[in-house]
Amino acid sequence: MSENGFTSAFLWQETLAMRSRKDAHQSQRERLRASYLALRDNAAVLLSENARSLPDFTVHDITHVDALWETAGLICGDQVVLNPAEAYVLGCAFVLHDAAMGATAYQMSVPEALGQQRWRDLVSVAYFHQEGCWPDQEQLDAPPAEITEACQATAIRETHAEQAGRLVDQPWRSSTGNEIFLLQDVQLREAYGPLIGDLAASHWWPVDKLADQFRRPKGSLTWQPAEWTIEPLKLACILRLADATQVDSRRAPTFLFSLRKPQGIAREHWRFQEHISRPRLDGDRITYTSLRPFSPRDATAWWLALDYLRGTDQELKKVDALLHDLGRNRLAARAVAGVSSPERFAELFPVSDWRPIDATVKVSDVPALVETLGGEQLYGNEPEVAVRELIQNAQDAILARRALDPDFTDGRIDVRLTENDDSWYLEICDNGVGMDEETLVRGLLDFGTSGWSSTHIRSRLPGLASGGFQPKGRFGIGFFSVFLLGDQVELITRRYDASVADARRLTFESAARRPLLTPLPARGHAAPGTTLRVALKTNPYDIQGLLYKTSDDRLGQLIRRLVLENSVSIRIWEPEATNETETIFPFTLASGAPDEVFDRLYPSLTDSWRVGQEKQRLQLRDAFVERATELLDESGQRIGLATLWTDLNYQGQGDFRGIVPVNGFLADQTFAFAGYLAGRPSRASRDKAGLIANQDQVRRWLHAQEQRLRDIGHFSESVQLELAGTLHNAFNFLPEDTAFAMTAQGLIRPADVGSWAMQRNEVFMASGPGVAVRTRPPQVYHYLSGQTVQLPGDWVVLSQRSAYPPLATVFPDVLNRDTEYEFARNHSTLTWEKLWWRLSGGLYGRFIHALCEAWACTIEELLSPVEQRHWSDYRHLSDGTSDPVWGYLLQRPTKSN
Repeated sequence: MSENGFTSAFLWQETLAMRSRKDAHQSQRERLRASYLALRDNAAVLLSENARSLPDFTVHDITHVDALWETAGLICGDQVVLNPAEAYVLGCAFVLHDAAMGATAYQMSVPEALGQQRWRDLVSVAYFHQEGCWPDQEQLDAPPAEITEACQATAIRETHAEQAGRLVDQPWRSSTGNEIFLLQDVQLREAYGPLIGDLAASHWWPVDKLADQFRRPKGSLTWQPAEWTIEPLKLACILRLADATQVDSRRAPTFLFSLRKPQGIAREHWRFQEHISRPRLDGDRITYTSLRPFSPRDATAWWLALDYLRGTDQELKKVDALLHDLGRNRLAARAVAGVSSPERFAELFPVSDWRPIDATVKVSDVPALVETLGGEQLYGNEPEVAVRELIQNAQDAILARRALDPDFTDGRIDVRLTENDDSWYLEICDNGVGMDEETLVRGLLDFGTSGWSSTHIRSRLPGLASGGFQPKGRFGIGFFSVFLLGDQVELITRRYDASVADARRLTFESAARRPLLTPLPARGHAAPGTTLRVALKTNPYDIQGLLYKTSDDRLGQLIRRLVLENSVSIRIWEPEATNETETIFPFTLASGAPDEVFDRLYPSLTDSWRVGQEKQRLQLRDAFVERATELLDESGQRIGLATLWTDLNYQGQGDFRGIVPVNGFLADQTFAFAGYLAGRPSRASRDKAGLIANQDQVRRWLHAQEQRLRDIGHFSESVQLELAGTLHNAFNFLPEDTAFAMTAQGLIRPADVGSWAMQRNEVFMASGPGVAVRTRPPQVYHYLSGQTVQLPGDWVVLSQRSAYPPLATVFPDVLNRDTEYEFARNHSTLTWEKLWWRLSGGLYGRFIHALCEAWACTIEELLSPVEQRHWSDYRHLSDGTSDPVWGYLLQRPTKSN
């Protein structure tokens, strides 16, 4: 609206405007009008500061306040009438409701105003979303500038309503030290101030809260007419709806958009509001229309407009339902026109050169979705995954309680496997932070929420970040893994600081049916924390049962296999146990001694029927201690302890594969090493993982491993052949003394290639499946018969032992390819350039390059003739084997004089 244009609004004219004819309440009306105008003038300065803190936000200055008089009249229509006192209080709430959308309104820094606990929680969540990990205390104290800026904007947006409620009584100091109040009339401030503040704050509350806070009317002041009573609920409803519906081009001026240049989602908000004309009331529907069509470039803004106005439609309907249910006068505006479908919306918001098709994911049956995604489809058919997820959730709950209650030290997890009436049950119990009813509904049961990283959970448990809480599980998503184990689930929980009466019981008959949430029966008793009990759908000893992958059918072996490090003691109750329990005490991989780490990764078998293998295990532990080196992150923190010495794969009958844990829990196993290298999950089930270390960190570990094996005399020819591909991929280099291929004369190393090649005019580089290198002992064998063969004098067979994941993922074959030939990757046929691009990054490329150096020729001179022969080179072994061996016949070019 134009300057003071609000005075022409119907609502203003009917309540606070000057009367042309005799006015029986002129003085009372004038006092309210003058007070409001003075408040408006003072607040206009404060509102103009909002853009400094939130420059990407659409307009939240005095023009927005003025426009609310118009939209409020639209909302009320002829259905609801206000008296001057109500209009005054509502107008003051208009002024203040967004006045705290800038840092200036706080009279201190935003972190100080928010409080250290809430600020740290906010920074913690923002850091997690940006960096993918939780911050330590140093990072919380001094977060990166972009995180601080983003958190300040979030803090202002989340607390502006709360702060707005305080502004009516908040003084500012003038240059001479005098107090300045936004609302200057002392009597009006003292009489109406608390209500104005509550109303200003209420636009951010849930609708259901309005009835509890504003149910009773307020009488008139003694100097006012008796009929000037105030209905706070009516005013709260008008304010929230006027604010929600005041969206049009006045909130996003075109020239201001060009000056501020908002980015990301803020840009789309500006773009769609820039299109919108002034709304009108048609029947009980508010109708918005677009001033011009939306082009394909503004398709995102179009969809945002639809989503925003659908939200407004929901607000209108919720308020109307509230007023109807309470028997109050309903407002005139009760819905938004055209938002039921994209097609109808396009009639009001036309598009140009594209068609809106609502292809968003729709979930019409949430229980069915949970049944589909909460078990095998999300986690795979591995019941042990559920045990891992649930223990991780239990540990996080205890760590959260420790963060909130420093005096709490008795954290424990109990895991029980029991049989009752031919049914098997798994029970996991913790004495952690527990859950209240709202956390159960909005955290645990809201499938797909971000759990501990959600602002809702952090707001329910303020102080988690200050207490150093860094969760490792995924809370709600992790919980739904329980349906891998069975459909009948019972969960009993009580928040650690709540009474016994606040305990709740949640039961599932199946994932496809809605759960039942009830108070705990009076006879029941729930200690603080959470107990989860699931009826197993498969006997734990059957195929695909819970204990199927254990060697001795014991729950303890399963949990030790899954839990590689823990911050909380875990007590395990086997089915036959009464008072006897097995306890896994807290342990940290990052600080454990090498022998302790080995014992944790590959536990002792002395309590099982495989006791005879313990001697072998202890010998391997000694070998591991001698050979393992640390993988360190940039801060020098251990994130791995492992050895490349592959002999461990050939000794003993146990499973000594390398382990990739995620947050201390088993996620993946590999033959690439023995020991552990910390990882991050590569899919939802977290049974496949990549390393958290970057390439440089892994290279440093590989270099240390090579040196360690050399120093202790275990860098044997067999080990060289097995590790040549891994070392070359990592460093794009191979030490001159490292064997990587076999010839008739024996092993060949980079230092040998030149002299060996100079004695020949052609070399047959076998590459097909006919022959291969066996490493223990080093020899060449026929691939199909398995028989050792003698190579002809000009043959070479390279070791084809490649790295196993996750090292192969860190250093893929393509990493070191010759970038000058990358153009050839798109050749539609196999050209010599394309072959070289494929081979150049590995040992074949290293050998060919060495040949070129020895024969003083180019890559083209070696490979182009092979292409001209249509890649048909093959030879027969001299022992008379009839099967051809395919490869590449590389011939020394003849140099003309």
